[in-house]
Amino acid sequence: MGASSHCDYLDPILNRYRHRPDCLLQMLREGQEQFGYVHPDAIDYLSEKLKLPRARVEGVASFYSFLHLQPCGKYRVLFSDNITDRMLGNQTLLERMCRNLWVERGKVSEDGLVSIDYTSCTGMCDQGPAVLVNGQALTGMTTERIDRICELIRAKAPLSEWPSAYFAVADNIRRRDVLLSGDWPAGEAIRAAIARGAVAMLAELKLSNLRGRGGAGFTTHIKWESAREAPCHAGKPARYIVCNADEGEPGTFKDRVLLNSYADLLFDGMTLAGFTVGAAKGLVYLRGEYHYLLPALLANLEQRRRNGLLGSPVCSQPGFDFDIEIHLGAGAYVCGEESALLESLEGKRGVPRNRPPYPVTEGYLGQPTVVNNVETLCKAALIALRGGAWFSGLGTKQSTGTKLLSISGDVENPGIYEYPFGISVDQVLNDCGAGNAQAIQVSGASGVCLAMHEFSRRIAFEDVPTAGAFMVFGAHRDMFEVARNFAHFFAHESCGFCTPCRVGTTLVVNCMDKIANGHGTQFEINEIFKIHRLLHVASHCGLGQTACNPIFDTLQKFRPAYERRLRSLDFEPAFDLDQALAAARQMTGRDDPGAHFGLAAQEALGEKA
Repeated sequence: MGASSHCDYLDPILNRYRHRPDCLLQMLREGQEQFGYVHPDAIDYLSEKLKLPRARVEGVASFYSFLHLQPCGKYRVLFSDNITDRMLGNQTLLERMCRNLWVERGKVSEDGLVSIDYTSCTGMCDQGPAVLVNGQALTGMTTERIDRICELIRAKAPLSEWPSAYFAVADNIRRRDVLLSGDWPAGEAIRAAIARGAVAMLAELKLSNLRGRGGAGFTTHIKWESAREAPCHAGKPARYIVCNADEGEPGTFKDRVLLNSYADLLFDGMTLAGFTVGAAKGLVYLRGEYHYLLPALLANLEQRRRNGLLGSPVCSQPGFDFDIEIHLGAGAYVCGEESALLESLEGKRGVPRNRPPYPVTEGYLGQPTVVNNVETLCKAALIALRGGAWFSGLGTKQSTGTKLLSISGDVENPGIYEYPFGISVDQVLNDCGAGNAQAIQVSGASGVCLAMHEFSRRIAFEDVPTAGAFMVFGAHRDMFEVARNFAHFFAHESCGFCTPCRVGTTLVVNCMDKIANGHGTQFEINEIFKIHRLLHVASHCGLGQTACNPIFDTLQKFRPAYERRLRSLDFEPAFDLDQALAAARQMTGRDDPGAHFGLAAQEALGEKA
């Protein structure tokens, strides 16, 4: 029986995406819903229909952690393993669920019903511990909820019958400033940009000095102007606006709130960017963990088309056509890097590209492309409405406007806080109720760790830049364990493309685990410093270049957390092979030199003599 005989369920998916090879990831993701995993015949069928090598289709399916090539149970339960979830007890909850359901972590139960494992940060740090069940986010896990979920799984209850409170995701907006406190009717920013004209809109952006809110801080008007002036390629004139909504950095969840409650402002920002740059197509790359937002976002886009805010023409402006489609990611932190994101949008593995060329000249499908963060596009819409001079009057000279902070950890009120740039770390800590903080991890795992003597510093590109994450660690927290969690995160999320990152992040984990297990020495500390330098200069992309940042910072600022674990100053093997054979010697009744290794064998021989 051929693959085509039972792959008919893929035909509607193929037709909906018009057999576009760049939509391969979306087809695999939707096709997986049929069996709960990507069936081998589905790979054959998609390869045939899309005229792609089978190796490419399977390579894409194997790259993303939310795609599975083997059955993983009717219920796939993934516990968020960000450090803040650990601080809230996620490990105890996972172990409880495994005991209740008689399943080993990382494996499928014998009856094929359920599998349980960890995943990286799910963007719910303000209301953890969080889990994903078949891709749907559940928050605020407790022992009672875990026990109830186990009952529902044993009863094979569909997720639609589970208590709705488990799926509630709150915005938790704690402090509002110009963006979060405003009322922004859909379409007003687009009309304001059209009234100004594209050239004048670029001038307003330049006057505003808006810089990207995704972490890099690149000047927005330069990016837009470069894409506007870049020639199109391959005889198909096209430019694209891409919204990077793949906020996978641990501790960041501000874009989740903007997508949930300010989607019209985002879509306005994308549309006016299209008008300014000369693009007719926008794409939102939505992280897979935010799958629950997809239905509302798609409904919003449909409403905008009915209202003339998308389609042909937009806002009745002759010659201005623009539409937006949403692509859902499938669990790959590296796709937050703009070139890896573009690869994923094109239906490929999310491996970062060599640069140059840059996306503004050769981006999506080889055409000039603007890639902006969710918050950046929302701020562009505000500038269209109120002007660049107004925006530049907020914040500092080098860091204009406001910044959304995702605050989590040891605070009384986790959630979203909006501040003008230039706010002190001390003030932020005071506002969120962090009375005994010893450290702040700013901008996620790849960012910077601040100790108490640095709390007078300010959130700004010229002092402490941030993509938005602000994780607080109280005086009772072990900063070594914080850094070890981040080390495991980077090793897990490395795309594996380049050897320095693929091997280096694993070596760092080995060193950290050896120290944690009581076998660490000064040798491991020195090795981590060596690996840090190697990764920084030799890695292909930013993931490897920043992977050792949290360890490097904590070694410098919290060194006693490492040194109190060191067993000696000399090298010590992480594994004692002779000791491991003790049980076997006892079982066999042997204690002769042949049953020992190395020095132990010599000592045993001496005793016999």
